[in-house]
Amino acid sequence: MVTAYLGLGSNLGEREEFLRQAVRRLAGSPALRLTGSSSVYETEPVGCLDQPAFLNLVIRVETEVGPRELLTVCQEVEDTLGRVRAERWGPRVIDIDILLYGRQGIAEPDLVIPHPEMGMRAFVLIPLEELEPEAKRPEGELAVADLSRLDASGVRCYPQLDLRDLLEQGEG
Repeated sequence: MVTAYLGLGSNLGEREEFLRQAVRRLAGSPALRLTGSSSVYETEPVGCLDQPAFLNLVIRVETEVGPRELLTVCQEVEDTLGRVRAERWGPRVIDIDILLYGRQGIAEPDLVIPHPEMGMRAFVLIPLEELEPEAKRPEGELAVADLSRLDASGVRCYPQLDLRDLLEQGEG
């Protein structure tokens, strides 16, 4: 089994429901076992700033499938929930990124792990630190090492939604 960390985000429509459905669908995949979730955070958009705020969280999964198969599972959930890939860093109903996959590093045209922008995104590192502060990059460095250099002022806890109860209740 490999432990992987997935970053989820939504900023269109019923953001809370899209995140809830994504977590339920990931939990329902026979390829994954969800073992943890951070709190949900409301965050300002990055890149294209003229869009609604995001809700973000990080989940921990255990899997026996390889990184390419994990990417397929994530993209199938996105597609099922209506994700349209129209604009880089643009608005989306759901986004699921593989942040870390064990201690493996992968650099392929359509799959880079650790996620190449992870170290520049407080909205990823804050929930990752909450969930697993000792998570490591392939080279052995703490995954959240860059957090102290980032502006975290646009990342706020969003207590209205707590998806950790889905894991505890076994609703996945």
